[in-house]
Amino acid sequence: MKIVFKTFIVSILFINVWSCNANSKSKSDITSHHEVKTETTEQFIKVALLLDTSNSMDGLIDQAKAQLWEIVNELSYAKCDNDRPSLKIALYEYGNDGLNAEKGYIRKVIDFSSDLDDISKELFSLTTNGGNEFCGHVIQTSLDQLKWGNNPDDLKLIFIAGNEPFTQGEVSYKTATTNANEKDVTVNTIFCGDYQEGIVSYWKEGANLTRGNYMAINHNQATANIPSPYDDDILILNQQLNKTYIYYGSNGSSKMALQEEQDSKAQGYSKANAVSRTVSKSSHLYKNSSWDLVDAVEIESLDLDKIKNDELPKELRDKSKEEIIAFLKTKKEERTSINKKIQELNKKRKAFISTSQSKNDNGLESAMIKAIKTQAKKKNYKWE
Repeated sequence: MKIVFKTFIVSILFINVWSCNANSKSKSDITSHHEVKTETTEQFIKVALLLDTSNSMDGLIDQAKAQLWEIVNELSYAKCDNDRPSLKIALYEYGNDGLNAEKGYIRKVIDFSSDLDDISKELFSLTTNGGNEFCGHVIQTSLDQLKWGNNPDDLKLIFIAGNEPFTQGEVSYKTATTNANEKDVTVNTIFCGDYQEGIVSYWKEGANLTRGNYMAINHNQATANIPSPYDDDILILNQQLNKTYIYYGSNGSSKMALQEEQDSKAQGYSKANAVSRTVSKSSHLYKNSSWDLVDAVEIESLDLDKIKNDELPKELRDKSKEEIIAFLKTKKEERTSINKKIQELNKKRKAFISTSQSKNDNGLESAMIKAIKTQAKKKNYKWE
């Protein structure tokens, strides 16, 4: 069967705004806020991840689940000048008999998003089935459906992975890549199999036409998990971190439940996956202003006067505005302290892993990170 996996953007899966030239400053303290924050100029990195969910895609999807958080973590270290970019990820599935044949067996799983919990949820929900995989068609669909924007400074990337000829389907990959160039979108291709076989089946040419990266991986290779002495402490801090989230709104409690559910999903996959997710949650890329009062008030996206009493958690109902602000300030301070501890432990964890065993680079994570860093240099991004 075919394996086509298009990454972020991700449209991987797993995208959030990448701000290099942001004019706004993050606030360390929570004060009284009333109106929505004025719009600022931001630079984006958008990753579109397209996953082939045909029968042969189980190994690739497993790699995506296992490596999502490490990819996000690597992106969190990126800087442009002195600013930290944000990330948006979009996810598609295609090549599955259960999808609409008239639409090319393609489904947009999630639009460009900065909600990492939603992205994780959708990724873990994917299942495989036999089907037809059309590379040109799914590339063109993501170009048509996603809002790529017109900012020439944005980094806009498509990742597509598979093991069938790149030429299949009614939509030519040449037409799709021509349109990608017009939108300043770089197409990166990941062939699941032998490097030379990917060349003769036009995967390399598909990348070359947009000056993207062509890579070949062993999609059935299991992700290597190296335990460290810091893992347990990081997971304990994750439990403390969750207690700093204060929901609001009609869907706040369900979003908090989703956060815990994705923690459980990661833990169920592997302890290393749970640790990587915790590190992601401690980074600036993990944003939840749509349901978390601490994040919302910090970026001034919420008017506390407009929140109904029954849309608050029980501990804040019938409290005065001043009491709520003081409570949120304390939670913000707690979160900042916990995040700092997690990041410090992760530095030690990374050092331990790097000296314990050489990392196998024949996987999705390594392929994506290599391509992103190569193309990010053209936009003057650097890694800490």
